[in-house]
Amino acid sequence: MRLRLPRRPRRTRTVCALLLAPLLAGCFASDGDPPGGDAQDGRRLRVALAFPPAERLSPYGADATILSRLGVTEGLTALDGNGAAAPALARSWRRDGDRAWVFTLREAAFHDGGDVTPAAVVTALTHAAGARPAPAALSGVTLTATAEGDRNVRITTGRPDPILPLRLSSPSLAVLSQRAYGPDGDADPVGTGTGPFALTEVTGATAAALGRFDDYWGGRAQAAGVDVRFIADGTARANALRTGEVDVAEAIPVAQAATLDPATRRETATTRTTSLLLNSASGPFEDPALRAAARGAVDTPGLAEDVYESHADPGAGLYGPAVTWADGRHLEPVGRSRPSPPNGAAVTLATYDNRPELPEVAQVLKQQLERAGFRVRLVVREYARLEGDALAGKFDALVLARNSLVDTGDPIAVLASDYGCDGGYNLAQLCDKGVDRAVAAAEATADTAQRQGAALAAEARILGTDTVVPLVHQRVITGVGTSVKGVLLDPYERTLVGTGTRR
Repeated sequence: MRLRLPRRPRRTRTVCALLLAPLLAGCFASDGDPPGGDAQDGRRLRVALAFPPAERLSPYGADATILSRLGVTEGLTALDGNGAAAPALARSWRRDGDRAWVFTLREAAFHDGGDVTPAAVVTALTHAAGARPAPAALSGVTLTATAEGDRNVRITTGRPDPILPLRLSSPSLAVLSQRAYGPDGDADPVGTGTGPFALTEVTGATAAALGRFDDYWGGRAQAAGVDVRFIADGTARANALRTGEVDVAEAIPVAQAATLDPATRRETATTRTTSLLLNSASGPFEDPALRAAARGAVDTPGLAEDVYESHADPGAGLYGPAVTWADGRHLEPVGRSRPSPPNGAAVTLATYDNRPELPEVAQVLKQQLERAGFRVRLVVREYARLEGDALAGKFDALVLARNSLVDTGDPIAVLASDYGCDGGYNLAQLCDKGVDRAVAAAEATADTAQRQGAALAAEARILGTDTVVPLVHQRVITGVGTSVKGVLLDPYERTLVGTGTRR
């Protein structure tokens, strides 16, 4: 069913918003000129995405980045090109004591015609805080939001949180209209977001349609709308771009890059790392000596050169070279065990095929582990059919591509969510007191430089458990048609389509 969105008269807010739009539009690399003040009707964009919705486009899980990349949802803040918090639905903020922040909202509207008010923001953040499992951006964090006057929202955290403005930039903390939230805790983004494009129709896990939102606070988008196809097969995505069926195709496989016209390829260094995660709670890899044996069997330079055809860098840690402050500063892992012979230990290694290099990586790892003395069974599925079993710890090992800064832009948040005892995305099933103490110490550090140093110290503790083996740091290849301008490419992989994206 297609939802018809109400049309509202254009408000004076749009004129002012155009002056503010460059703050966000200029955050990341764009393939064209910034949007003009008087956008024409434009043509619809055709976009191929790699990941079909895994959770019915819930904003609280992995689907949240689908919504942000398509320009459907926004939070109170965004990330700029340096990874700092930038204004979004909040035009400013200030800290008030150790545990409270006050955010002042800009004048903006929801896709269903309502205004973005403090009460609406309170409703959105309260639902996000109560979601189960908790969004990764709120791992280990409790917050309470209250409305103050006509334009302010006070957010109080259970303990001092020096990076709350960064945390609120997470796609999983997007602000939806109050109509989005049902009594069961679900959130429906159809027609309830605030971005330049409104989600109007979703066809299962195969397609979606977006219409331009004419009352967007950041100015009227130049494209009339977006037609989205979810194409898990990387070769099919490349073919769709090559034959002109789509205008933009994300995550082009490295094996397909050479088949595209060079003018249609965009390569972006990202904060995404492909890693081997070892289940430390059950099965053979509960033994740290066998985890050490698996780590020693892996040839990371070979993976970067052969599987990724040099479109990636060998794994140096949880943070890759795109995280410039970490490059060359990684510490030696702490407390590693000595390896012991596998003696034919049987393990199940799983991965997903939405990122087409991963099955090949897993196949190479299978061979390397078998040469080291393991017996390996390989499981490959679409991510949507893999995530539940992975979170439940049903695999011994998992090959995962993870953007270390996608959740908050903060280097600590991903450590808490992915490797903390109470982490909501702890696929390695790790629970180590030394790791939790190191992560907690980093979370409590406010100074930016000191926080980065604490992150590297926590990274050393995590790597010392051998539950995660960084394999490669990825560069993402995006296919962009020669007639397309204004595609937003950023290392955090949160944006793709914006007000200036057009053909």
